[in-house]
Amino acid sequence: MDITWLGHSCFKMEGKIKGQPVIVITDPYDNSTGLKLPKVKADLVSVSHAHEDHNNYAVVSGTEEALPLLIDRPGEYEVKGIFATGIGSYHDKKQGEEQGKSIMFRFDIEGIKILHLGDLGTSLSSAQLERIEDVDILLIPVGGKYTIDAKEAAAVVRQIEPRIVIPMHYSIPGLKLDVDGVEKFKKEMGNKVEVLNKLKIAKKDLPQDEIKFIILEKA
Repeated sequence: MDITWLGHSCFKMEGKIKGQPVIVITDPYDNSTGLKLPKVKADLVSVSHAHEDHNNYAVVSGTEEALPLLIDRPGEYEVKGIFATGIGSYHDKKQGEEQGKSIMFRFDIEGIKILHLGDLGTSLSSAQLERIEDVDILLIPVGGKYTIDAKEAAAVVRQIEPRIVIPMHYSIPGLKLDVDGVEKFKKEMGNKVEVLNKLKIAKKDLPQDEIKFIILEKA
């Protein structure tokens, strides 16, 4: 499976299920972010919440004649052998009073379990952790202000204990949102990081005895 970061909270996940290619796109953003989303196709698009920097579903075309399946609320979904579970969360520490609610999406692709935390604003409850179960790859916001910050993100990593951690929702050149860069999170994670332009991973190659910290360069 390949995971490419398209900037902000938007990832492209590509795999094969029963010999057929499948593509997932998460949280496509609009031009108000200051970033330009490349043309993308997908079988499934997840939208964690209805803010313009996360819900530009209209720009994603289908891989075939049909439009991609949009998932934007809690529940269980399946398309072309991709299994996804939406789990409710809060965008802020006041149970959504300031920023509203958000959704975490857990995907199972090629037997690899990926959790996209959306714009998570709090630590996780025991009930949420029970729904999340085991996680191989964690996609986590780290920029603060609108989401958990670097220190809080590191605490959430310890709650989930994934095998691979990939940060998102942090300041990069061109982004107009006032959020921190990734340096604070690097420090919280011990500065041991691998920088890649794309993560290519198979289930058999997942790390077993450590949490691997990877930063993806924007495609």
